[in-house]
Amino acid sequence: MPQYTENAGVVLENNLTINRSDRSLTDRSITDRRTFLAVTAFQWLWPPYWFRNHVDIGGIRFRRIRNGPEGRHYLWLHGDERTAHDVLIEHMKDTNGRASLVQSSERNVPILGGKIDPNRMFSRMGADKSLRSLNPSLSAEQIKHALDMLDHDRENFLKRLLPRRGEVLVALHNNGPNYSMNDETAISDDVAANDKEHPDEFMLCTQRPDFQVLAGGPFNVLLQNKAPKEDDGSLSRLCATRGVRYVNIEAAQGNVDGQRRMLKWLESVL
Repeated sequence: MPQYTENAGVVLENNLTINRSDRSLTDRSITDRRTFLAVTAFQWLWPPYWFRNHVDIGGIRFRRIRNGPEGRHYLWLHGDERTAHDVLIEHMKDTNGRASLVQSSERNVPILGGKIDPNRMFSRMGADKSLRSLNPSLSAEQIKHALDMLDHDRENFLKRLLPRRGEVLVALHNNGPNYSMNDETAISDDVAANDKEHPDEFMLCTQRPDFQVLAGGPFNVLLQNKAPKEDDGSLSRLCATRGVRYVNIEAAQGNVDGQRRMLKWLESVL
């Protein structure tokens, strides 16, 4: 079973001990001492120490969780969607991969005295629209400063967020009574309405091969692999543009069992 880790600190599994009072060290103990000193001096260069337990973009902090080998990546983006948070935390306890979780309890996050929807910060144009919509009192200079900060940090943030080697990025979201798959159908490239009685439970993906696999299951699935003409700054649009495998698992707020079932099923087929 991989070791679930929420902190950056990593303890070396082989902890070498040295008895300094023993003046008649054997050749083996001398070797161990030299190994210990080398590890102590250069341990920050070892792969475990490359992992940091947080990453920031524009001053917006995301806590990072790692478990075992890198594998796929997971994301919780909106702080008020607590069901998605709890399902992901539970999932990471026995799943290899990396997870990034926004450090907020609200949907919109603070940035330079204003607020922004974190799912609109993945392009300058989308971030600009979100900042102007949510902060009518901010000056043009303040908005520009916030946009410049996001631009400065975005690529480094994405290097940590996006998985490597063609793996999948899985985002978990919750919705309310005013949003369902029906709101996405018109702008989707393909639709598998496998559970019409529960339109608030669906998956949205950006790659057709993944859609074809997911569409063969019991859940609603949408494909959006062509970036919309209007740049809304969403992560799904960025992934579609860059050809990144991305799946968003949507379920109603409070529907823990439903979101857990979808996530486990995705893990079993992708």
